Amino acid sequence: MIEIVFRRCIVVLPTLLLVSIIVFGMQKLLPGDPILTMAGEDRDPQTIAYLQEKYRLNDPIPVQYVAWLGQILRGDLGISLRTEQPVLSLIAQKLPVTIQLAAFAMVIAFIIGVPAGIISAIRKGTATDYAINVVALSGLSIPNFWLGLMLILLVSVQWQLLPASGYTSPLEDLGQNLRTMIMPAFVLGTGLAGVLMRHTRSAMLGVLRSDYVRTARAKGLNEKTVILRHALKNALVPIITLSTLLFGELLAGAVLTEQIFTIPGFGKLIVDAVFTRDYAVVQGVVLCTAVGFILMNLLADILYIVVNPRLRDAS
Repeated sequence: MIEIVFRRCIVVLPTLLLVSIIVFGMQKLLPGDPILTMAGEDRDPQTIAYLQEKYRLNDPIPVQYVAWLGQILRGDLGISLRTEQPVLSLIAQKLPVTIQLAAFAMVIAFIIGVPAGIISAIRKGTATDYAINVVALSGLSIPNFWLGLMLILLVSVQWQLLPASGYTSPLEDLGQNLRTMIMPAFVLGTGLAGVLMRHTRSAMLGVLRSDYVRTARAKGLNEKTVILRHALKNALVPIITLSTLLFGELLAGAVLTEQIFTIPGFGKLIVDAVFTRDYAVVQGVVLCTAVGFILMNLLADILYIVVNPRLRDAS
């Protein structure tokens, strides 16, 4: 196990270096100049020169990159050009909110998608199978922003059951926190449930046709034991892969949902940073997102072996 993790970490290092180069280089292609915004309406040349010197924007781009990478290696993501707060501090404030939202969405997706995929595979070709596929495709087709607005109008405005927007920290009021998270998590979770359902169904159909499942049935084991202990355990490997990637995608892709429900998370932070040309924040957020994806893939590799120890020799 340790050797496998070590080999994966060796691959991670050049990947992170390449990502850092792309992040820094693409940032320089953004139009606009944040220094002009910071200089105010007068745009005094001395002020502009001071700010450019302060943030080392007069240096050649390779020199800027090396200096930025050195800061990253020391755990310093820089200072926000807009708020003059440490970028690491801003990320530490916003990231837990998005992680909580993504975790709730994944729970909802698993509760809906995995059982639906199993039932659909078991009852392939029946009316139940077709009905589940229709519901799954509907979840994939409905835009998150439309579903979010409809839920706000129905659940919050008409029924007055849940707050329409806002966020409360679980440390302040856990009950209110759950109330504000239910609808946005459901909006994100329904789309993911459709994806999980389709992959679970496909994985289960492949496993149910395997020899060891036929052997288990021939031994007289009841169908529940065959499905849960033999088929599902082996079908979990592709589902784990998909789930880790979806969770990483949620960390960066919940922008619209956070905007609709006014949730001060990771997505809103990067949108504000892009619009204000806050280079340091954009670089820090994108780099953290890339690291998150890589860590999710590493976690998937470890979970493969935990779920199916036979993969240890293959790795």
